[in-house]
Amino acid sequence: MSSNKVIRWGVIGCGNVTELKSTPAYQKVAGFHVAAVMGRNEKKVNDYITRHNIERYYLDVDSLINDPNIDAIYIATPPDSHKEYALKVAQAGKACCIEKPLAPTHQECLIINEAFLDKNIPLFVSYYRRSLPRFQQIKTWLDDNHIGKIRHINWHLSKPANTVDLSKDYNWRTDKNIALGGYFDDLASHGLDLFNYLLGDIANVVGLSTNQQNLYTAKDAIVASWIHQSGVTGSGGWNFGCSQREDKVEILGSKGRIEFSVFDEQPIKRISADNTEELFIENPENIQLYHAVNMQKHLCNEDWHPSTGKTATHTGWVMENILN
Repeated sequence: MSSNKVIRWGVIGCGNVTELKSTPAYQKVAGFHVAAVMGRNEKKVNDYITRHNIERYYLDVDSLINDPNIDAIYIATPPDSHKEYALKVAQAGKACCIEKPLAPTHQECLIINEAFLDKNIPLFVSYYRRSLPRFQQIKTWLDDNHIGKIRHINWHLSKPANTVDLSKDYNWRTDKNIALGGYFDDLASHGLDLFNYLLGDIANVVGLSTNQQNLYTAKDAIVASWIHQSGVTGSGGWNFGCSQREDKVEILGSKGRIEFSVFDEQPIKRISADNTEELFIENPENIQLYHAVNMQKHLCNEDWHPSTGKTATHTGWVMENILN
């Protein structure tokens, strides 16, 4: 696309992820215009476009996707619908961004990615941490050998059961038919995708998972070990029934280590024998802003986006191997 062209986006879904994280981010990018939204509930979607100053809405997916005045589609729905909608977008020949995870299974990820590859159409996935300045700084430290040769990465993520979990009310995020790993699918996918970006693709991975609390049908306790193509080893533990929230990553090198959080807005630390550097890099108000900026550059042939259908499909493979 020409760098002077305004790319008109249609959004499928108007749930929480679009309220602050994504839709306002798209609206702030020069060269992007959010032109329409699709939702099933007319009252809700009408309220949404009023609050976000969007021109029109649709109540069915096909009308939005096939609107000739829409250039690209953002799919912001639960993952079990991603394949159906994505294949329609590919058939319409439009660029697409899909919320993470790309799909509930690796096989579905492969089908989605192949559909866009066959038509040579850009496909992005909302693993936006690859674009955030905080993690770009960590990548710079690693690439510049600030902690020497990378040896190992470890991630621990835990949180207590929330009120919805304890009530046993339905939540698609913990329905095994939509997300076998429950919160692991929703949260751990972000970190594991980031590790692929920082350290190179994971080449082999094994995991164990169980349901300790019996509050829902999905898994709630997962552990894994892996090795990157570079030879860096990795380990992780994710538990969603602990007494307190904790989110800590350590990357160990031959000359030091890096500590950071995947989700919490905390300083990143680089620690060596003779020096400790601590930086606080604030996230943008709309956390998908840099992700959206990079999509605009990619679509205008100015740069290559770090989160594509291909990279997200590999993350899907990692997740599935851990849960299996």
